[in-house]
Amino acid sequence: MLKSRVQYSKASFITSAPDITKLPADTGVEVAFAGRSNAGKSSALNALTDQKLARTSKTPGRTQLINTFSLGENMRLIDLPGYGFAKVPLEMKKKWQKSLGEYLQKRESLKGIVVLMDIRHPLKELDMDLINWAVDSDLEILALLTKADKLKQGKRKSEVLKVRRELKELSDKITVHAFSSLKGIGLPELAKTLDVWYLGEVEAVAPEQEDDETTS
Repeated sequence: MLKSRVQYSKASFITSAPDITKLPADTGVEVAFAGRSNAGKSSALNALTDQKLARTSKTPGRTQLINTFSLGENMRLIDLPGYGFAKVPLEMKKKWQKSLGEYLQKRESLKGIVVLMDIRHPLKELDMDLINWAVDSDLEILALLTKADKLKQGKRKSEVLKVRRELKELSDKITVHAFSSLKGIGLPELAKTLDVWYLGEVEAVAPEQEDDETTS
């Protein structure tokens, strides 16, 4: 069982919105998942919550709405439309892009974004556009390199280090982890990062000071 301070397994569907005007009240804390349509975003959400929260499809790009899930205590998970791969009309792609841009720029409760990229093909142009946008918006960023089980351990580590080096040039605050929803690789790290985004750092409890007064 996943150890975390937030009970992700209790996530529940709220709404699917075509744009930010149809989203829940802009209060509390939201964390958004975004990625190319074939990056394994739905599988990652399902692994995190240990339920079939997000629909997976054999036809990438089916998610055309901003899907919103409650974690209780005014905390929400956001499943943003996939980008880059879907065989859809150009006008639809432009509409998605506009909705995504408005959400990233105007949503005050958005704390951080999880950017999912296939570890074999990371940092494509659209991925970099999204990451740069998030950096400019001063958002927390976690880059998950998905489908990590497809690579041997040595190659996996080298790819993670390579992406970390490249993204460090943009910001020191970007975290990068290998991830596999199939094998559970990176799942504890994902939960730990989101815990901090939702609830803040765990405060260290100082040991009680001993009474050093001496009696005469």
